[in-house]
Amino acid sequence: MRSKVLGFEVDSINSVQFSNHTGYAHWKGQVLTAEELNVLYDGIKLNQVNHYNYVLTGYTRDTSFLETVVDIVQELKRANSNLVYVCDPVLGDQGVMYVPENLLPVYRDKVVPVADILTPNQFEAELLSGRKIRTETDAVEVMDILHKMGPDTVVLTSTDLPSQHGDQFLVALGSQTIVRPDGTKTTQKIRMEIPKVDAVFVGTGDLFAAMLLAWTHHHPRDLKAACEKTVSVMHHVIQRTFSYANEMAGPGKRPSPAQLELRMVQSKSDIEDPSIVVEAVIL
Repeated sequence: MRSKVLGFEVDSINSVQFSNHTGYAHWKGQVLTAEELNVLYDGIKLNQVNHYNYVLTGYTRDTSFLETVVDIVQELKRANSNLVYVCDPVLGDQGVMYVPENLLPVYRDKVVPVADILTPNQFEAELLSGRKIRTETDAVEVMDILHKMGPDTVVLTSTDLPSQHGDQFLVALGSQTIVRPDGTKTTQKIRMEIPKVDAVFVGTGDLFAAMLLAWTHHHPRDLKAACEKTVSVMHHVIQRTFSYANEMAGPGKRPSPAQLELRMVQSKSDIEDPSIVVEAVIL
């Protein structure tokens, strides 16, 4: 839906089919297997409609599913060498893995090398690169390591680095390698200070990756502009959600997971044309 609003025709395959997201106390549903993914992709191929400009992947818990994704991406890239694969490598956060540990080598050795745009948080970037991030210099070096592994664009969507504006801001960093007409390479690196909101939202990683895909399509050689629009969309959606949730919960009460569902439909105009509230600094 997020990408559709910005004019993309999207074929969605749900890696999980759940009654609701896992931020609730209970959920029911099914997990798509690698075999089932292959069956769906075979159907697309039989009708000869397997022509894509972008592939976007997020959360999965199964190594064979992930390996099948790599096979499909490689096949689609053979058909269209300009295809851009955007990978949100969902592994964990704040030192804790959300997924089985055996997914890490598959992401590191098979997925990242075929990705064009990578959107890890700090913990995920550390896992994939094998390096700890304690300073901005460390973060830049980790992004360079990830570039060497495959992706031209790497965005660290959140870090624990201190913000110049105080502890109510989150630091995100990005790096994009661009090939000049003469074949030489140049790199743009950016830093963003993003206002924090005191609540737990589910789906913000998916929203970030989808918006970054869309805005890098519109600004393919300007990571600064793409990230400013992406982060500004995030800010507007989260602020609208937070205001609504607090209003529904009432004074002094913490909002429920249902009240904190992202207000996507209500944010349509902000998704289409966000007013810029976060400006990126070029490093």
